[in-house]
Amino acid sequence: MVRAFVAILLFFAACPAHAQAQERSADEIVRLSWQASQNADLKTLTELVDEITEIYGDKARVLASQLTNFPPRDKISDYKIMSDVATCLFIKAEALMHQGKNDEAKAEFKNIIVQYPWAQSFDPSRGGYWSVAEKSQDSIDVMEGKNPLDAAPVKKAPRTVPVLAFPGREQVVDWTKYGQFLNVGTQNFHYQITDQPGLIAALGEGIYPNIADLYKDPGYRKALKAGRLQGSQWDFVNTTDLQAAFYKWATAPESWGVRLFYIGETFEKARMFAQAIKAYDALIVNFPSTIAWTYWQTPWYPAQAALAKIQYLIRIHPELHLEFKGAKIRILNPDDPHLFVALTKPGILRNLSLLEIAKQQLNWQPKRMLLGKPVYYSGQGQVRFVKYESGHWQLLVDNKPFFIKGMSYMPTKIGQSPDDGTLQDWMREDDSHDGVITAPYEAWVDKYGDNKRHADEPMVGDFYLMKEMGVNTLRMYYQPSMKSDKAFLEKMYAGYGFKVAMSNFLGKYAIGSGASWTEGTDYENPVHQKNMMDYVRKMVMEFKDEPYILMWILGNENNYGVASNADKKPDAYYKFVNEVAKMIKSIDPNHPVAICNGDTLFVDKFGKYDPDVDAFGANVYRGDYGFGSFWDQVAEEAGKPAFITEYGAPSWGGVSMTYQEAQQAQSDYHKGNWLDILYNSAGYKEGAGNSVGGMAFEWLDEWWKDYSPSIHDTKADAVGPFPGGYYFEEWFGIFGQGDGSQSPYLREPRKVYYTYKELWKS
Repeated sequence: MVRAFVAILLFFAACPAHAQAQERSADEIVRLSWQASQNADLKTLTELVDEITEIYGDKARVLASQLTNFPPRDKISDYKIMSDVATCLFIKAEALMHQGKNDEAKAEFKNIIVQYPWAQSFDPSRGGYWSVAEKSQDSIDVMEGKNPLDAAPVKKAPRTVPVLAFPGREQVVDWTKYGQFLNVGTQNFHYQITDQPGLIAALGEGIYPNIADLYKDPGYRKALKAGRLQGSQWDFVNTTDLQAAFYKWATAPESWGVRLFYIGETFEKARMFAQAIKAYDALIVNFPSTIAWTYWQTPWYPAQAALAKIQYLIRIHPELHLEFKGAKIRILNPDDPHLFVALTKPGILRNLSLLEIAKQQLNWQPKRMLLGKPVYYSGQGQVRFVKYESGHWQLLVDNKPFFIKGMSYMPTKIGQSPDDGTLQDWMREDDSHDGVITAPYEAWVDKYGDNKRHADEPMVGDFYLMKEMGVNTLRMYYQPSMKSDKAFLEKMYAGYGFKVAMSNFLGKYAIGSGASWTEGTDYENPVHQKNMMDYVRKMVMEFKDEPYILMWILGNENNYGVASNADKKPDAYYKFVNEVAKMIKSIDPNHPVAICNGDTLFVDKFGKYDPDVDAFGANVYRGDYGFGSFWDQVAEEAGKPAFITEYGAPSWGGVSMTYQEAQQAQSDYHKGNWLDILYNSAGYKEGAGNSVGGMAFEWLDEWWKDYSPSIHDTKADAVGPFPGGYYFEEWFGIFGQGDGSQSPYLREPRKVYYTYKELWKS
């Protein structure tokens, strides 16, 4: 998430200009055009646009004439020249708009829309493409005073829920009655059916191995005849016709493991939780080794997700009166689809007795356990981690337990963007020129939702609102200019007590390595290594004695690549991380060192190469149920405490839900994630015991992230595990900014804010 900001910002700032060469590449011209835009150099930008259209314009127009839609993903590179020309035209049009030359800008934007409707510009920070024509229209709308939220809402299709002709005679299936588990805990685990008729009757239609009953269901035949099942099964992931989705997935041309997961999700959306759990359980028992692929073409293991889904549903819905114990699926070599192995324990899913239900109603808290004596400390400083006899971990600050309730905080004024160099430093921004920093101290809550400030809406500031919410930690990214902000941070800490997890990008986006964006950081390059070491050393020397420092965090999803080769040379990267950690500890023994990974990719290499890194942090977005196998995987592969450096969801759900429904879904998503963080912390029997907290993403909506900083974009960026099924990056805020007219002051509280007040203040 924050990667988008830094990638774009540093792309502009770090790329050196080159002497013009005859017929230089379109890539080079695009890069220089962005740089000229950031420098507000319209003269150079115009020359660059003239250059690319003269050299590549004819070819671009020929390519454009061949398309009637966006090219498929495997053909995008064939049309890159077309997209590069359109991107340069877009950059120039945006520059004209920012200089107030609206008529000229509109003409340029309209030209793009007509000539290059299928051009796409690649955003390396997100790993995806954006439509140049779509953003051109957005910019025209800004100049004409249009707001996409004012458009008539799309009428939602009627919502249906599955009505089962054969629901199964058992709410919870006792698999041992109909077969036996063989080789439990090994890669040869197998469920052997001995009474298939009995199992089919117990499960109900559509749940493996009961497919015959589905074809007997009159509702299925009716839906098939009405044409409601036409199209790909993937078209039914986010439909409101849940009855059709159930039938479609039960008969889909996918492996049973994938089918059962989406059948379970369909029942879950229909609030048929017992039936959903039955589907997820059938997946775990019968197909624990299923492998599938995400939108980003990374391996995904549905059975691990199903296990986490069952735990989540039982946790969120105690009225089900269920218990699920002993289930575990460990994947060895999870990053290699050819070598992975699943070690499976199916566990026991059962109904609670009346006595257990009564005890549950008296005390909703999960069962706690004794931690035992400390057996290991990561250092002897002011802040350190401790491991107990139980194997559980805690973070200690001045020898007292400290659980991270963190927030990603980068308040951005509407209209500002790193794309055009207008993004301001929020720690210095005094919008009213009264000597008070605006967002932290002068923000106010629009409790009436009318985008106007009334007498009973005082300026309280973000820091006050965060304190009321229960925040105790802010994650910040080191920049050399922060040295002059020490007084600001000292005031923040004195007034509100917030600790700071200070992050260093460690070469991600080429920051601190001395490499250009196109070259990228090379973790085997001695010059790059020295530059990064010096950059980190400067950070530590500047802040190591500040009372608000909680820890040092190295990297930001570096294992995914982007202007660095950590994804190509993971061994070199993780070895270098450990060298940096040793250097930090040699000058600051008082604060631990953590890494910020992208999920658990290469966590085995972290465990192998990083003994001097104290904790494993990761940006993780898996779904409303939490983080699944994350905690166990870190415990098994690294043996370190763990925390989530980013998690969250948008409050916009597209056409599949209203804004109010999306707010509730965002709140539910955060709650499910936080409870997973909590229940895997020290003292809780049901979890891994290595969680030390998490950092929610993010405090405030940032409107610039889809390239039109004056428009709150409602178009989906990509498929993702979020409410509505898509990734709306401009809507991740705990607070919104209303219609933008009162930015940077106005704060529109979403339901998730009040959810956190209950979770973090209790």
